[in-house]
Amino acid sequence: MMILRNAMTVLTLGAFAGCASVNPNLAFRDVAFAVHSRTGKRAQWNRGTAEDAEAQRAVQSLLSRPLTADSAVQIALLNNHNLQATYEELGIAQADLVEAGLLKNPVFTFERRFPGQALEMDVLKEFVDLLVLPLRKKVAAAEFEAAKFRVAHEALNLAAEVRSEFFAHQGAQQMLDLRHTVEQATQQSADAALRLHEAGNTTNLDLANQQALHVQAKLDLAKAQSEAVESREKLNELMGAWGAQTNWTVASRLPDLPAHEVSASGLETRAIDQRLDLAAARQLVIAQARSLGFARLEAIGQDFQIGGHYEREVGGELSIGPSLDVPIPIFNQGQPALARGQAKIRQSQQRYLALAVQIRSEVRSARDRMLLARDRAQYYNATAIPLRKRIVDETQLQYNAMQAGVFQLLQAKQEEVNAGREYIESLRDYWMARADLEKAIGGNLTGKLLVQESSYKDSQPHH
Repeated sequence: MMILRNAMTVLTLGAFAGCASVNPNLAFRDVAFAVHSRTGKRAQWNRGTAEDAEAQRAVQSLLSRPLTADSAVQIALLNNHNLQATYEELGIAQADLVEAGLLKNPVFTFERRFPGQALEMDVLKEFVDLLVLPLRKKVAAAEFEAAKFRVAHEALNLAAEVRSEFFAHQGAQQMLDLRHTVEQATQQSADAALRLHEAGNTTNLDLANQQALHVQAKLDLAKAQSEAVESREKLNELMGAWGAQTNWTVASRLPDLPAHEVSASGLETRAIDQRLDLAAARQLVIAQARSLGFARLEAIGQDFQIGGHYEREVGGELSIGPSLDVPIPIFNQGQPALARGQAKIRQSQQRYLALAVQIRSEVRSARDRMLLARDRAQYYNATAIPLRKRIVDETQLQYNAMQAGVFQLLQAKQEEVNAGREYIESLRDYWMARADLEKAIGGNLTGKLLVQESSYKDSQPHH
């Protein structure tokens, strides 16, 4: 029995030595650092700590003041429950990493025959498990790094989506204000036309045109109200706001265009360097390459077991010795496992390259949309809107002098409103495209990236 116990101790010593704490806090620290370096905002994993309560107080404080794009992003990073669920991927990946560093448990078999006293015991351990343990840990380490990159990328995606939706809501709110103004003006015009008609100073057609303009303004106002409500609820969803948290306010006007535009050169290269989903894909290629090193050995020797055997016969005779189970690779010599591993490597490489192409396309698309929207907004503000205002003023003078009809005046006013609407839409499109461009390059356009991917990886703990 002593020999058997010693055999069990030797076989399980590596397993106990490989035990590690399943603590993902260090991994989240790296994720939070990556998010902060690219957005300047704090990320918090809510796990029932004092920091969680502090984060909720910060959320309440930010919601009590008029929202900005930055404060909306910060609220979402602290309060979005889908993001909190994504953070749990770190715990899962950390557990997988720890498990990869542990030997499989040995198998203990016990046999007792009746009648009589015959007794047999075996302790068996997969031998291949001992050989592939270091390689398996390296594969799990690469997959763990990929998980951290993916989680950080999801946080950055949320930040960009919140920023874009904030500007969508702000544009909807500004459009609503415009529609309110138009509705009030057309109401006054329709009332004035009615008084003139009752006095016999205007025709039935002129009155009907004024009333039709007011009816259309009321319909446009209702549509603008619906769009403002919808965009507000979308922003609530992204920020994780509910109940009293939804009673926030926001400035009703979009910010003006920045005086100087960000340089459009080098954005694709910057995106390739710092997109964390691409870094995650790169880690998966590494993991597949590392797993190929032992795929065939594991396939052939998965039933190769060593251990100790103890037997006591009916007459009291004892026999103790080693036990060995060796698979004979007659039918399966590991070629399928090797071919499968090679295919997975090629697959992960192609997906990595496809993602790189997609990222470059996303950057170009967002950059072009941003610059084109900027050109439109500048043209409307500098040329189209002043021109439409001058046309309305001149038409009003001619109408007062009875040299232009009411239809011409209404048409001029409608075109002025349309120019104002299209200016708001182009300004909204600019800020939304700018947010999409930040998402495409994986960082803030105006802020310097504080840490590159290599140093981000270097800051991570070694396993």
